[in-house]
Amino acid sequence: MRRRFEVMTVLELRQYTLHPGKRDELITLFEREFVDGQLAVGMTLPGLFRDLDDPDRFVWLRGFTDMAARREALTAFYSGPVWQAHRDQANATMIDSDNVLLLRPLRGFPTEPVAGPISATIHYFDAPVSDDVLEKALAEPFLAVAVTEHAENTFPQLPVRVGEHVVVTFGSGVDLSERVEHLSLEATSFR
Repeated sequence: MRRRFEVMTVLELRQYTLHPGKRDELITLFEREFVDGQLAVGMTLPGLFRDLDDPDRFVWLRGFTDMAARREALTAFYSGPVWQAHRDQANATMIDSDNVLLLRPLRGFPTEPVAGPISATIHYFDAPVSDDVLEKALAEPFLAVAVTEHAENTFPQLPVRVGEHVVVTFGSGVDLSERVEHLSLEATSFR
């Protein structure tokens, strides 16, 4: 089974900090064991990336049709045989896997993998993102745009960052806020 794309209304931006030198080990394990298992339970995987500025960071995107589907898919995967068989090996590569933004896609997220390097920017705001900012983001030539999903985390076993107000953009464009985090990403071999 390979990539699976459906309508996504929920997206996770997951940034894992890994033990030094363990990124490629996790990516190999992830692509070999975890991709098909997640797709089989209804998840979408828009991208798996190496952070070009941090050799010990693995960044990936995981999508769901809605919050109820997220809960069901995560329950099925994390209680299922694939995760149970390989979780210790995966967890041994990680220092932190809780840097997760729960997002709502607004535009983009192509149905085919993006080849080569891609930039992602997290634009931080002190309050919920205004319609003016969203209009500005959607007017820019970004490949994809997502905004904070403020729904309750339906799978609390996997924490997400709460109290964040962000717009995440993929591709080049203007900074939408004074506080931004730029990520330089390169897709893994996952296709």
